[in-house]
Amino acid sequence: MPQVSAICADTWVLFFLCFVTSLLPYFFASLPLLVILPPLTTPTLPRRLNLFDATMIVMGGIVGSGIFINPYVVALHVHTPFLILGVWILGGILALLGAFIWAELATRMPSAGGQYLYLREAYHPSIAFLYGWVLLLVTQTGGMAAVAVTFAKYFREISGSTVGDGPIAAAALLGLTAINCFGARAGSNVQSLLMLLKAAAIVAMVALGLWLGGGAIHPLPLLDRPISFGLAGAIGAAMIPIAFAYGGWQTATFVAGEMRDPRLELSRGLIAGVLGVVVLYLSVNFVCLRVLGPAGLAATHTPASAVMRAALGERGAHWIAVGIAISTLGFLSQGILTAPRVYYAMARDGLFFQSVGWLHPRTGAPVVAILIQGVAATIIALSGRYEQILNYVVSIDFISFALTAASLFVFRRREHSNQASAVAAAFRGGRSLASSPTANHTAATITKASDNSSTTGSAGIPAGSSRQAAIYRVRGHPYTTAIFVLSCAAIVASTIWSYPANSAFGFVILAAGTPVYLYWSHKKSFL
Repeated sequence: MPQVSAICADTWVLFFLCFVTSLLPYFFASLPLLVILPPLTTPTLPRRLNLFDATMIVMGGIVGSGIFINPYVVALHVHTPFLILGVWILGGILALLGAFIWAELATRMPSAGGQYLYLREAYHPSIAFLYGWVLLLVTQTGGMAAVAVTFAKYFREISGSTVGDGPIAAAALLGLTAINCFGARAGSNVQSLLMLLKAAAIVAMVALGLWLGGGAIHPLPLLDRPISFGLAGAIGAAMIPIAFAYGGWQTATFVAGEMRDPRLELSRGLIAGVLGVVVLYLSVNFVCLRVLGPAGLAATHTPASAVMRAALGERGAHWIAVGIAISTLGFLSQGILTAPRVYYAMARDGLFFQSVGWLHPRTGAPVVAILIQGVAATIIALSGRYEQILNYVVSIDFISFALTAASLFVFRRREHSNQASAVAAAFRGGRSLASSPTANHTAATITKASDNSSTTGSAGIPAGSSRQAAIYRVRGHPYTTAIFVLSCAAIVASTIWSYPANSAFGFVILAAGTPVYLYWSHKKSFL
């Protein structure tokens, strides 16, 4: 009964937040600023981001406060250095498989919206809308609220401030929201700086832990129990926090419409960024195991602080708190930069308020979309119910991962069908492909058009560049893609099995978006 009561209470909170969020576009649309400014001459996002920006955005979307805490959660499930490091390596491989898939999708459709766009083109606009619905109301805004409050806690610890967590979290959210309203260049510069600072904090922690922390890693025994279903279950349970710790790289595709050369730079940034994070994460876990040992790691809820305390005493714990605060702030900055591009894409598709698709004529930023997200996250942070609400959509998040990865099968099949149709059309013309230069040219033209049908047009990329026309292709497809899809499905099944009530409520939130989609699609048909 207590759990049912808590869920009912969270239901009312969520519906209230949904109601308030739904009013925000009307409020922003009524501002005089949006009335007196001249319309855009080119209604597309300006392309100002490069490879370095892409790499920093990928890393910034992954590295938050979790890596400073999650190692102890993993050590609660598996208890030897071999297993602990092994599951983190396995999680890194899974993240890399995902990065390879998203890299190909990004080269096929290098426009604003990323994952929303892939789901729309592969399946149906309703699937993409439901993804954006959960992203705005719960996943992104709830996650940002939780991280903002984490930042506030560490800020108070560092500064000794007596101000409450809520006002500090709100100030962080609204401050970063304001910065991103000045455009992707300004937001990316801040995000890149914060990413470099938190990477430096991790490197310093690892170096000091290895140099002054003492301890040693004892590689044997390899396993903490015989090979059995129990061991498989423990590894599966350990993979859930690891999967979340490695999550976030996909959000970099949201800003594909603002990359100078998304087909080349975003695909490379995805892979380079994930590889960089894998190195950082393995380094953190290695030093935690060396200084604390598996048992000590499982016994502390703050492993990073424990390592720094062993190296430098209380002063070390204080400095790592500064690093964690910077890390949380950087994670917030990345989310505020990337996710509004999804709401912008929804508005441009006629599935959200038209004002959300408005771009500032000078900065080219989707200002209304950015403000809606920032205000919604602030409201959730001040409500204090972000953690409970966020737990409800864990399974939904990985369903979207699986569907997006599976979309690659859809696009590859369409590409093959287009090429087969080109060959058939050439033969129906009465000429052999082997002997007719005209037919060869026709088939090649049709094939090239099919390759680029989803990636040109509104993407705003200059034509005529063979480098830009190239599509990155996932190595090992369809096997590697299938492994990623099945891994996501396994995480969904494990989450539903472990947390059935939370998962059921998550599906209720998802289903609640269906009538909203029907309303917008019906309204769009009359425009």
